[in-house]
Amino acid sequence: MDRERTVLITGGTGGLGAETARALLAGPDLRVIITGRSPAGVGETATRLGDRADGRVLDLGSLADVRSFVADLPPLDAIIANAGLVGFTGLRLTEDGFEETFGVNHLGHFLLIREALPRMPAGSRVVFVTSATHDPAQRTGFPPPAYDTAERLAHPDSEQDPDPLRAGRRRYTTSKLCNLLACYEFARRTRAAAVTFNAFDPGQMPGTGLARDFRGIRAFVWHRVMPALTLIPGINRNTPRRSAAALARLITDPGLAAVTGRYFTGRRETTSSADSYDEAKAADLWQTSVALTAGH
Repeated sequence: MDRERTVLITGGTGGLGAETARALLAGPDLRVIITGRSPAGVGETATRLGDRADGRVLDLGSLADVRSFVADLPPLDAIIANAGLVGFTGLRLTEDGFEETFGVNHLGHFLLIREALPRMPAGSRVVFVTSATHDPAQRTGFPPPAYDTAERLAHPDSEQDPDPLRAGRRRYTTSKLCNLLACYEFARRTRAAAVTFNAFDPGQMPGTGLARDFRGIRAFVWHRVMPALTLIPGINRNTPRRSAAALARLITDPGLAAVTGRYFTGRRETTSSADSYDEAKAADLWQTSVALTAGH
């Protein structure tokens, strides 16, 4: 009997992660592991998803937690690096002393994938969930990324922008650029392993927990007003269920088995920002990330 294939989804207790798990479990012969920081949250979500779902606690802001988490995993056939945060309340650090948005959105996933990769069989797939906000050419309303060096992203000297909302949004867009740089560098470095690496933009999904730090009128607009825009075609705003179907396809479609180093917006293969293809930035990010994760 063939081994049941296993897909890991970080940030799987709600929104895009939970909907993608549901979409994957609608097909046969797949087991899904979802992660979250709350034991109750991952347990309740896994119970709702059914017998082939496994909920596990993971704090991507702790490199020690990432290492112990991977050590207890079965061999994985796919990883969806989906978990992410946007901080709007000022500069915050992970327990390892890294800027939190960079530490969670990029560095935790980088370590998780590098640790899991040696046990992933040929034909496995990794998908980074990124965002159109990484691209200054897109009119997203977010400030453009500010990538200088990965070391400065991990250890910023101070809060450069007096507006915490704008500063937090810039850290987010920069972390999404890091996801793309890492995706393409993994694809270049691991071709011999026959594991594919692709990136996915789900579009803006109003009402989800990504903007959990919103307060007041911003929270009202995000949760009550903007979800109505998902009904308008052509503006890259989606419901989690619609985006989840497109994301699940990157894991299950046989026609994508050999596709690697690509960027998808929904179901369309597109191009990402000019900076995302900068191999010097990618090399800096890779080398710094290896050094940072080795030290903890």
